[in-house]
Amino acid sequence: MPLYKTITVNKDTSIAIWKVEESEEYLSKGIFLSQNCQLRYDGMKSEMHRRAFLSIRHLLALYNYVDKDLIYNEAGKPHLKDGKYISITHSHNFTGIIISSSDEVGIDIEMQRDKILRIAHKFTPFEEYRTLANTAAIVRKLTIVWGAKESLYKIYGQQGISFLHHINISDFSFSDESTSAEIVYKGDRSQYNINFLEFEGFTCVYALREV
Repeated sequence: MPLYKTITVNKDTSIAIWKVEESEEYLSKGIFLSQNCQLRYDGMKSEMHRRAFLSIRHLLALYNYVDKDLIYNEAGKPHLKDGKYISITHSHNFTGIIISSSDEVGIDIEMQRDKILRIAHKFTPFEEYRTLANTAAIVRKLTIVWGAKESLYKIYGQQGISFLHHINISDFSFSDESTSAEIVYKGDRSQYNINFLEFEGFTCVYALREV
């Protein structure tokens, strides 16, 4: 069972990351999907997506949840029936969840790729990153910023938010492994704590709303 990593964020919040290496047949054992999720699963053309989908159900099982405990609101934001907060992510062969009994949370895993250089201007003032030592460092930092904004978008859960104009990430060093962020949207201002880690060419970022 390739549970890749677990992180205890605080007494109420934890993360589990899965490295998807098993076959679809193996991952499907012991997993029972609700009717809606079965339809979603059956409609997935990519085997990798189906395997990722199943692996997330195995991550839920670590916290004693089954598929029917996971529900989605009209905006597609996941919730747990018992009222706990959850966020879900997958990227290539990694999946992850963050669950909290006290805080709104978001998580995102991204592969570090040069492609992000071409879209950076769409989500952050790119000039801020030109002082970094080399292209690899710029890609790493941009991936963290993108992951942070994805995590915050998952928490906020409202359409219309602009990554570039409404979500602000405070500057940070790689060694910090954390930073802060703010969302300013339609007169509402909210603050967040951001943490990040890197592994095997991937970046994981998770966010908690400040209470």
